[in-house]
Amino acid sequence: MKKEELFKYIDHTALKADTSWEDIRKLCDEALVFRMASVCIPSSYVKRARESFPALNICTVVGFPFGNASTEAKLAETQQALADGANEIDMMINLGWVRDKEFKKVTEEIRSLRELVGKDHILKVILETCYLDYDEKYMLCRCATKARADYIKTSTGFGTAGATLEDVQMMRRTADPGVQIKASGGIRTKAEMEAYINAGCKRIGTSRAIEILTREDDE
Repeated sequence: MKKEELFKYIDHTALKADTSWEDIRKLCDEALVFRMASVCIPSSYVKRARESFPALNICTVVGFPFGNASTEAKLAETQQALADGANEIDMMINLGWVRDKEFKKVTEEIRSLRELVGKDHILKVILETCYLDYDEKYMLCRCATKARADYIKTSTGFGTAGATLEDVQMMRRTADPGVQIKASGGIRTKAEMEAYINAGCKRIGTSRAIEILTREDDE
C-alpha cells in the first residue's frame, strides 16, 4: 500500500504521562497534514484541541490504562470528554472482572458507555491482550459484540506487550462482522501495518506513523 493510504488507518497517538500541549498541537497539525483517521489524546486536552482544530477527528481514552476504575467514574469521564468535543472513546475494560470471570459485568459496563456515547460517536473497547489467555480473549470479543461496541482494540501500549497478528486474526474470527478491529502497541514497520490491515484491522494506533512511513519511503 502507498503511505498515503496507510495514513488513513492511523489513530495518531500521544498518551504518555508527560505529554504537553505543544506535543498535542504538533500531533494535531500532523494528523491534518497527513489525513490520518484521528488523533488519540488525553481527555484533559480534548477541549483545547477541539477549539484549536475544529475539523479534526478527536479520540480520547477512558479508564486508561488500567481499567479498574468504577463504571460510574468511566461514565463521568466519557460524558465530560463528549462535552469537550471528543468524537471517539477508547475505553479500557476491567481486567479484575475478567480474572473473576464476571463477564456479565464487563458486558454491562461496555453497554452503559455505548448508550452514553450514542450512534453519533465511536466506542472502542481495549482488551489488553498481553494479560489474557485464549478463552478470556474469546469471551471479551463476545462481550463487546453483545454490547454493540464499534471496535475492539488489542492494547493500551502500556502493558507488557502490544498487538500481535495472531490476536488480531482471532479477534476477527470471534467478533461479529460489524465490530471493527484496532491494533495498537509495538507496531514498528510499514510491513506490520499492512499485515494488520490485511488481517482485518480498520485502525492502527501508533505514535510513530510518520517516522515509520517517511523513513521507509526514503529507503
